Amino acid sequence: MNINITEDVKYIGVDDTSLDLFESQYIIPNGISYNSYLIIDEKVAIMDTVDSRKADEWWTNLENGLAGRTPDYLIVHHMEPDHAGVIADVVAKYPDIKIVGSARAIQMLPQFFEGVDFGQNTIAVKENDNLSLGRHTLQFIMAPMVHWPEVMTTYDHADKIIFSADAFGKFGALSHEEDWACEARRYYFNICGKYGVQVQALLSKLSALDIECICPLHGPILKENLSYYIGLYDCWSKYDVETKGVFIAYASIYGGTAATANKLAEILREKGAEKVSLTDLCRDDMAEAIEDAFRMGRMVVAASSYDGNVFPPMHDFLHHLQMKNFQRRRVGIIENGSWAPCAGRVMREMLDKMKDIEIVEPMVTIRSRMKSSDIPALESLAEAILA
Repeated sequence: MNINITEDVKYIGVDDTSLDLFESQYIIPNGISYNSYLIIDEKVAIMDTVDSRKADEWWTNLENGLAGRTPDYLIVHHMEPDHAGVIADVVAKYPDIKIVGSARAIQMLPQFFEGVDFGQNTIAVKENDNLSLGRHTLQFIMAPMVHWPEVMTTYDHADKIIFSADAFGKFGALSHEEDWACEARRYYFNICGKYGVQVQALLSKLSALDIECICPLHGPILKENLSYYIGLYDCWSKYDVETKGVFIAYASIYGGTAATANKLAEILREKGAEKVSLTDLCRDDMAEAIEDAFRMGRMVVAASSYDGNVFPPMHDFLHHLQMKNFQRRRVGIIENGSWAPCAGRVMREMLDKMKDIEIVEPMVTIRSRMKSSDIPALESLAEAILA
């Protein structure tokens, strides 16, 4: 599709609605967009390419946008293949084009395109370097580890646009209208969640700019109420609590642990918890579980013991949280075991490796099935997690 963002800036990206898993792990029921842009001035700049899966559509959009012009620059914000998949083909068609990117991005080019000599085609830029296209002056702002080390963003002084790379991106094709925050949150915590410090550094740089439009590499172009989107990114990257409530994540083999988790949810609601959300780690989307864990300030993990360890879906969940830098939360533990309960010990050990995690007492132990005698311990846990 071709969309005029401003008089000189065009959207030339594509939707991918047939891809089932983003990065081969994240469910995307509404697809994904690969965003690419074109700035037409005295000089012409392409802002990123797309995944090779959608190269044909992108070429059509590019040629329509160029309307006979020849591009002078290809700005590379991020070398991940869903944004850089067509770089070699662009150079083949336009042998005089200059590829502009961070030094690390230029260094990465041969890793993705074997046998391609980029030779005289590259320009490595650094923090606050400028490139004039005529009316448009592009200022390059480095954003290392948001979420790869070579990432940079670009500020267009003429139209006050920030080309934000993966920052402010979301799951979902542009052809599908949906609430921004839900899929942007799931995208952020699973893609960029580990790098809160680096996102904060980028937000600090962007705060000095007069921004009227955000053009990310995934998801919609943001023009209205930018303080809302920036405010959410500030909250997420500080690991602050967005929603008051308790998130209960459980992994149950035969239903005993699930019944206990649901009983705790009932008790929490009776005691006035603002919000209680439950996730079945054996069946629900892991990426949504990660999202909810970061979203809320309190969490309870409930799992069966298994092979002298913890039931694998829970181990996988906690491992994901550890990788994504989960921190600054209060957590309660429920374990289940028929003869030698050990899930609680394993979950505590994994949580202890995370930053600023307060494990509340009591840890509740269920023997096979919840009984009336277990209710007082669940009541105590609910009171402790809400305190």
